[in-house]
Amino acid sequence: MDAKTVALILTAAGTSSRFAADEKKEYRALSSSLFPGQKDGTVLSCSAESFLFAVTSDTNYVFIRLVITLPPQKNDKTFGEQALRASPFVADMLNILNVTPEFIHGGETRRESVLFALEHLAKENTALKTPDLVLIHDAARPFVSPEIIKNVLELAAQKGAAAPGVPPVDTYKEISADSMRIVRHLPRSLLTAVQTPQGFCFEKLLDAHRKACADGKTYTDDTEIWGMYEGDVYLCEGDRKNIKITYKEDLPASACESKTFKIGLGSDTHKLVPGRPLLIGGIRIPFDKGEQAHSDGDVLLHAITDALLGASGLADIGELFPPSDTAWKNADSAVLLKKAWQKIRKAGWQLENLDCVLSIEQPKMLPWRNKICEKIASILDCGIHRVFVKAKTAEGLGDIGEGRAVSALCTCLLYRE
Repeated sequence: MDAKTVALILTAAGTSSRFAADEKKEYRALSSSLFPGQKDGTVLSCSAESFLFAVTSDTNYVFIRLVITLPPQKNDKTFGEQALRASPFVADMLNILNVTPEFIHGGETRRESVLFALEHLAKENTALKTPDLVLIHDAARPFVSPEIIKNVLELAAQKGAAAPGVPPVDTYKEISADSMRIVRHLPRSLLTAVQTPQGFCFEKLLDAHRKACADGKTYTDDTEIWGMYEGDVYLCEGDRKNIKITYKEDLPASACESKTFKIGLGSDTHKLVPGRPLLIGGIRIPFDKGEQAHSDGDVLLHAITDALLGASGLADIGELFPPSDTAWKNADSAVLLKKAWQKIRKAGWQLENLDCVLSIEQPKMLPWRNKICEKIASILDCGIHRVFVKAKTAEGLGDIGEGRAVSALCTCLLYRE
């Protein structure tokens, strides 16, 4: 029997509003449960690990595509890519399998998001094939085991549709529309709590979703859509550990209390020429020379920007603001730093401290140091105690010592809770 091709859809299009944090819950730092010694993970990377482990260890299946849905209001691809590849195992396996993650915008509902992902998989593309089977998994379920995934795959391959379920521990009742009274007592022995991943024959699920899109009804998950238009969904044993992260307290205490730290290093050098203003840390310093540059040439803010971007791993200053782009001609470096910092903060990083060294022969910087630190703190919206700047001369040596250049070096420490 030929191996069946498998695609995975990770749904992460929610806004994480109930998580009560300033970052998307799927990007939250989380150590791997599959590889206990691996610390640099996220909720998203942990959710992907078990699938890559399960499918690639079974010769009956070939993992060919990975689609991740993101909030429709945001362009989160950079952050999603970073969070996914936080796991070395995930990064390595995607390279080995030659699978490129496909990030798409989801919809306003989970049903819409899954339909968008299915239609994306179905697009005619000679390089990217449609799968035989599709697994749909909540990206906020990072504790799913490879065993569950294999069981769902095997059952879906045999029966067409499968999902893991666990017996409920509470007693569930059907209530009235006004939520004021119980209208039916449900026998607990005939109930199950359905989890993800849910596995299906791809073509049939796509057809069912297209019909569901047109019928105007509300569906809570994909098994309900399959049941409406295709038939029975078969159950395999789930796992109570396979919880969905909805609230912050759903994470292990260690994940809530720990911090991830990253160090960044940035540097910049510019010629000093007559007729240009000398800008240091957003402050204009009276002098007969200034930096020669495509932007305003603020050497200190450029070094800080590169240090922060380097620590976050998002980009470097030349990528974000290329000198070939006329939009950045004579640009205010404070504006560039603020734009970069907003991008970094959006990825969940916070500043512990900056330590900067400015190398310039003249003029003396000590009288301006407090104003410079205050300005930098203002741009980064942080306390001034997190910023320190010191100036050095080159003792008359080289371009700096002879007053032909100015240079800055910055180190930073970022953390993410």
